[in-house]
Amino acid sequence: MADDAIDAVENDASAMRALGVDAAARALSQGAEARVFALEFCGRDAICKQRFAKKYRLPALDERLTRARLVGEARAIVRARKLGVRAPMVLHVDANEACVYMERVAGVALKEALRRETCTREDIARYGREIGEAISKLHDGGLVHGDLTTSNFMVRDDDGAVVVIDFGLSYPSAVPEDKGVDLYVLERAINAAHPSQTELFDEIIATYKKTSKMWCATLNRFAEVRARGRKRSMVG
Repeated sequence: MADDAIDAVENDASAMRALGVDAAARALSQGAEARVFALEFCGRDAICKQRFAKKYRLPALDERLTRARLVGEARAIVRARKLGVRAPMVLHVDANEACVYMERVAGVALKEALRRETCTREDIARYGREIGEAISKLHDGGLVHGDLTTSNFMVRDDDGAVVVIDFGLSYPSAVPEDKGVDLYVLERAINAAHPSQTELFDEIIATYKKTSKMWCATLNRFAEVRARGRKRSMVG
C-alpha cells in the first residue's frame, strides 16, 4: 500500500472513531473492500478488518451485502480452523461497524519470505507441503478460499509455520470446477510474483494429491481450467 494511502486511512477520523480505539489503532493496508488496522483487543495483539460503504450502491443494498460478506468471512475462518487449517482466530464480529477482529499473526507474508536471500530450497519445499495440505483440507471440507496468492499466506516468526489469511472471498462449494479455479489462481499468482520458484507450486500439487480425498476430480478440473486459460492467453 502506498504511503499516501496509508496516511489517508490514518487521518480518516470517522474510521478510527468507528473502531473506538482512536489512539491505539494503526492502519496497515486498504483494499477495494476493506481497511485493515493493527490494534490491541482484550489485551492481545489483534487485527481489525473494517469493510467500508460503497457509495455507488443503494444504502439498503450496500448494508445487506456488507453484513453478509462480513459474517461470511468470519464463518469461513471459523470453519477453516475446525477443518484443521492454521488460520487467525476470530475474536469478535461487530456487524454494526462492519468490523471483524482477529488475532494478529506475528510473521511475514509468504511473498516476502520467498524473496529473502536466506530462503532455501528446503524452505520452499516445506512451504509447498504446508500450503498443499491446508488447501486440501479446505477443499475436502467444502470451502473454497477464492483468493489464493502468496500475499494471503503468512509465515509465523516463532515456528515458521504457514498460516492462511484473508478469507474475504471465500465461499462454500463442493464443485470440482470451483476448487480447480482456486488452484489455478494460485498457480498464476506464483508464476507472476515468483517466476524463479515455480517448484513451490509443484510441491503444493504433489502434497494436495497425497492428502486430498477428492484430488482426482479437482486436479482433472484444474487441468481443464489451466488449458482454457492458456488458450485465452494465446488468442488474446
